[in-house]
Amino acid sequence: MKAKVSEQNQLWTKAPVANLLRYEPSGIYFARAKVRGKLIRKSLDTNVLSVAKLRLSDVLDAEHKAVASSKTKVMGKMTFGDALAAFKDRVKNATEIKESTKHYNDEAIIALLRTWPGLSETDIKKITPQDCIQWRASIGQEYSAPRVNGILSVLRRTLDIALEAGIRYDNPAKVRDVKRARVRRKELRLPEPTQFWALIKEVRGSGSGYSPQCADAIEFFAFVGPRLNEAARIYGRDCSFSKNEIVIRGDSKTGTKNWEIRRVPMIPETRTLLERLKKERGEQEFLENPVLKVRKFTRSLKRACKKLGLHHLTHHDLRHLFATRCIESGVDIPTVAKWLGHKDGGALAMKTYGHLRDEHSAKMAKKVQFSEQITENVILKSCNTPAGETVAHGSGNQEIGKAKAKYGYPWWASKDPLEVFWGQLNEAVQIVDMTKFHACAKEAMEREIFEDELQDKVALKAELTERIEMEVLEKLSVRSRPKVRQLTPSKS
Repeated sequence: MKAKVSEQNQLWTKAPVANLLRYEPSGIYFARAKVRGKLIRKSLDTNVLSVAKLRLSDVLDAEHKAVASSKTKVMGKMTFGDALAAFKDRVKNATEIKESTKHYNDEAIIALLRTWPGLSETDIKKITPQDCIQWRASIGQEYSAPRVNGILSVLRRTLDIALEAGIRYDNPAKVRDVKRARVRRKELRLPEPTQFWALIKEVRGSGSGYSPQCADAIEFFAFVGPRLNEAARIYGRDCSFSKNEIVIRGDSKTGTKNWEIRRVPMIPETRTLLERLKKERGEQEFLENPVLKVRKFTRSLKRACKKLGLHHLTHHDLRHLFATRCIESGVDIPTVAKWLGHKDGGALAMKTYGHLRDEHSAKMAKKVQFSEQITENVILKSCNTPAGETVAHGSGNQEIGKAKAKYGYPWWASKDPLEVFWGQLNEAVQIVDMTKFHACAKEAMEREIFEDELQDKVALKAELTERIEMEVLEKLSVRSRPKVRQLTPSKS
């Protein structure tokens, strides 16, 4: 008897993986394990160890599901309507879900029951993957992709409740063929700067009672980039002129979409707009009321776009316009994402505006030089030059040398960024390279400076004179003033 047992043991060899045996005469691998107290041994139909490892997990998983299925038969009946009631109760009592999300779930439930007749009374154990596949195919033709995904999410989460209760061992709505709809990314067709200002002019001059307020709202959305609900709750007291920023708090109960307060810096256009509104309304009224007197301006925007031949714009397109202008001005995408209120570190912004970043990188790459020689045809930008006047051209080194010779004090080599910034603002020739000029501008103005702003020295000069004290301004003017040359009398 012992000899027979010993001989039988020699036929089987343990593999270096748990629950895996090898039958020596044929070399075939077998799964051997206890599932819910029942010993099972099943051929894996392969003599390759790597393949056997992969098939082992599938076999064990199938056996676990089979045992679970046999036990659900004695656990009573649950209709889909019963599970849906439990799902509704969970959503209703969830404190971390916003009211807008709860309302969206309610709409998805109504759409689910309408598109699947008799679903509420169906025994939840009798819902098959094929039923879910057929239903998914039908709603794909009736609803948009985001709405399809919302309805499918409700179906899956409701069926998960049956799994938790032990009524089912699988979720038929999560099989591979019941797929989420692919959401196509919207093509951004935004106005150019000249088109945008023409749009503002058209809205403001349309003649209706709220035209000026609608134009102000369009500007505010484009300059700050808030969401629709956020913009309605931005008060004058949330706009700090001293810190040059706008605090976006969102709803008083639920906050912003991501539950966090965020701060968006005032670009020059934003500051100009807010200062005008504050002056027109009076300080007290401005501080105690929302900045925008109109919450929606769809009709005004649509009419103006149609008249100017522009692509139809929405409130959210103006948010896209804000992000686009920031990126085109050189602001990095993570910073833009922070201003927009995204919590993904810029992942969504990269998907939406990544092509803009690529275009900007291509432009910046053209400025990179490994040659020691400076290109002869250097265009010397002059923000101080009046519009329409030709800017100085020619040999870079020669022009810069002539410009430096005018001064008795080398402000361009100063360690004080204010001196460098003020000196370059008053000099037509670009003595300081643009990288250093940009850095000095940020420190002198104590705010973010966009690259496009550097081309308007008149505006920068006017803003700086408002920011610094008169005594400091007078000292700067004296030190960076060109020296007066004394004419040497000719020898007779």
